[in-house]
Amino acid sequence: MSNTNVLIIGGSAAGLVAAATAKSNHPDKDVTIIRKEEKVMIPCGIPYIFGTVETSDKNILPDGGLIKLGVNIKVDEVINIDKKNKVCKTKGGEEIGYEKLVIATGSTPYVPKWLEGASLENVFSIPKKKIYLDELQQKLQGINKIITIGAGFIGVEMSDELNKNGKDITVVEILPHILGLSFDEELAIEAEECLTSRGVKLKTGVGVERILGSEKVTGVLLSNGETLEADAVILSMGYRPNIKLAEETGLAINELGFIKADQYRRTGHPDIFAAGDCSEKIDFATGKLSGAMLASIACAEARVAGMNLYSLSTVKAFRGTIGIYSTDIGGTGFGAAGLTEAQAKKEGFDVVSGSFTGIDRHPGHLEDTHKQMVKLIASKDNGIILGGQVIGGKSTGELTNVLGFIIQNNMTINDLLVAQIGTQPMLTASPAGYPLIKAAESTAKKLKK
Repeated sequence: MSNTNVLIIGGSAAGLVAAATAKSNHPDKDVTIIRKEEKVMIPCGIPYIFGTVETSDKNILPDGGLIKLGVNIKVDEVINIDKKNKVCKTKGGEEIGYEKLVIATGSTPYVPKWLEGASLENVFSIPKKKIYLDELQQKLQGINKIITIGAGFIGVEMSDELNKNGKDITVVEILPHILGLSFDEELAIEAEECLTSRGVKLKTGVGVERILGSEKVTGVLLSNGETLEADAVILSMGYRPNIKLAEETGLAINELGFIKADQYRRTGHPDIFAAGDCSEKIDFATGKLSGAMLASIACAEARVAGMNLYSLSTVKAFRGTIGIYSTDIGGTGFGAAGLTEAQAKKEGFDVVSGSFTGIDRHPGHLEDTHKQMVKLIASKDNGIILGGQVIGGKSTGELTNVLGFIIQNNMTINDLLVAQIGTQPMLTASPAGYPLIKAAESTAKKLKK
């Protein structure tokens, strides 16, 4: 039997960051990460394998940083955790003793049991497994007519990338609009316009009754009775946490199917932590259980776990999931952080919103100038910003992150009105028409009413 001080199960975003943080904060401790795959995919980069980057070999999470820190990497699978004796058994027959354990087993694509035809040939999901993705890419080369079921971020990005390769793509989404869980209607409609202008066909507000075919898929029957022909179907209907190992260990699972974990990422066992897609999330604004799964959330949770393994710090806690999303459709960025206006109202918040549309360079005749729109959602009684959304150019992702910082620090509209910003013609909007500040001014007017 071998021994390690800190054992991390899972090698994707959460596992990698938990291992790096644990070793950086506790350099005297032996840290080992155990994962199933020899090569690990960058989760958010997976759709771009099918277009922009062309191959999964250009989408690998590098091991160099972990190796440089002195983290041990084992390619194997933990099949049993003896939490009483602090020993893990692996599929390869090894036993590993530990002091602290971090479960970061991630998630797998959701394939609903009720969906007839989901097991037909040429029906695919989008897992984070290199071998599967390489095979999928090869199979899709000789296929033209593809239907994507689900228009969340992965479904939209995957469809756009396949469209770049000349595929005939139709996206089916049961919600009224694509990206409908992350954006208010007016922004979702702009995203749809961007996607359809690039040749992707959309069927929104309609579900899928079943996938058609005998051995190989031939089409999809929609809930409105319409039939769509297809040579392949891609299921992009969300992900579910991998909790089997945790359940078998006797760890508590919450009602949404995640491993229960507190703000320090501790499970019910004091020496077992959980981080990433498999672990419990609490919404930052509402305090309710959340089903959000993002690599950025996983990394934040993993940092918190890694820092609190041997002693807790109240200032190094995970206070709740904000949900910070961004994507790119044909050079136009879409970003969202926190609650949408619709979500805030549904939760019972009395809110006002304001928006402003400007440009992200000054003057506007500069090359690569792009429209930039910012929308803010604020609590009416105190002006605290609960959410924000952005449409813009390449700076959209970072501006969306700024909105995340604003929300996490409970900043108000007044804080933005007096905020100091740095601007530069080639890099930012004008200081006289900075969309984030102008959106705050628009919101402030409504707060006075």
